[in-house]
Amino acid sequence: MKAISKFQAVVDCKCPRCRQGNIFSGGMYSLSFKGQITNEYCPHCGLRFEREPGFFYVSMFVSYAMNVAEMISVSVAAYVLGLPLVYENLWYYIGLLLLTVFICSPFNYRYSRVILLHWLTPGLHYVEGSGDAKANA
Repeated sequence: MKAISKFQAVVDCKCPRCRQGNIFSGGMYSLSFKGQITNEYCPHCGLRFEREPGFFYVSMFVSYAMNVAEMISVSVAAYVLGLPLVYENLWYYIGLLLLTVFICSPFNYRYSRVILLHWLTPGLHYVEGSGDAKANA
């Protein structure tokens, strides 16, 4: 099977070692909470995603940075599109920011973990052909 690029593996939420197994068990914006469950092991190569107890607590910091970037972007976009930054419009800005956080929270949850696994975990890298014996067995 042809290997996919690292960027494509991040976008598709694939395992950082084999780039074929799914990190999550369902869709991002599904109506059940089963879509946001992180698989314990890669279904293709058997990599344990939670490297140590409490490993994904670090993803909260990544998610926080993503939230700040999204809120700044939405605030600047609202200002550029004509919502003046005055005291009377304060609740409009607060409403926009809360709506942004609510809508983007599944995205932030998922991609903060993917970024942590792919770019912020030392020693975890792509191994060509990993999991092939398990897939063929």
